[in-house]
Amino acid sequence: MRTVIAGNWKMNKDRPQASELLTRLAEGATGLPADVEVIVAPAFPFLDLAVGHLRGSAITVAAQHCHEAPAGAFTGEVSAGMLASLGVRSCIVGHSERRQYFGETDTAVHARIQALLAVGIAPIYCCGELRADREAGRHQEVVGAQLLEALSGLPVETFATLIVAYEPVWAIGTGLNATAAQAQEMHAFIRGRLRDLAPQHADRVPILYGGSCKPDNAAELFAGPDVNGGLIGGASLDAPSFLELVRIAHRVKNPG
Repeated sequence: MRTVIAGNWKMNKDRPQASELLTRLAEGATGLPADVEVIVAPAFPFLDLAVGHLRGSAITVAAQHCHEAPAGAFTGEVSAGMLASLGVRSCIVGHSERRQYFGETDTAVHARIQALLAVGIAPIYCCGELRADREAGRHQEVVGAQLLEALSGLPVETFATLIVAYEPVWAIGTGLNATAAQAQEMHAFIRGRLRDLAPQHADRVPILYGGSCKPDNAAELFAGPDVNGGLIGGASLDAPSFLELVRIAHRVKNPG
């Protein structure tokens, strides 16, 4: 099973700040454990910069979003083909903030996943429940429905390139944290739904934890057998913290 640490910069950094962070990451990448896949997702204006800074390193570049159409009159949008032409290797789709602020649905996300796969970009598909869903005991029902709508009907072989990220929305930027037991329980549930959709590949799909993961809580979270790394927000904006998460993931998944 692959272990993945992916950094989502969201709408942060200007060009000089992005360049400095990328330089530090490129320098730090020389000492990273080879068994952990490392991804960074800067904002759109800095994707080309990131590909250039990280070329030849162990870190690959992801985008934070794409449009499902290959081209057209969609002002402000970016196609999967454009991302591929830059050297982008993966793309986040269905992030909770895209759902909350831009009304994205899993129907739209399904189309974006297809567009990414068509140009050879790996989707990082995000799913997760709101606090009200968790408190009502509907968290598995909600996440199960998201997975079914976004991923059903995809060719089974495409699951070999898929990454799933579980985001407990109630634990993002709220000061609340999912326990390691809660994270593993949901990751195991997601694994089961993936087995329903693609039994041949489900046990090889990395499922990342995406809810306020930092160096001080990462080891406990990563210890879950179905927790295969993290989709990192704030901690990805600091090179030492982000690189330490990579090392923690390696130690946890390779005890002794």
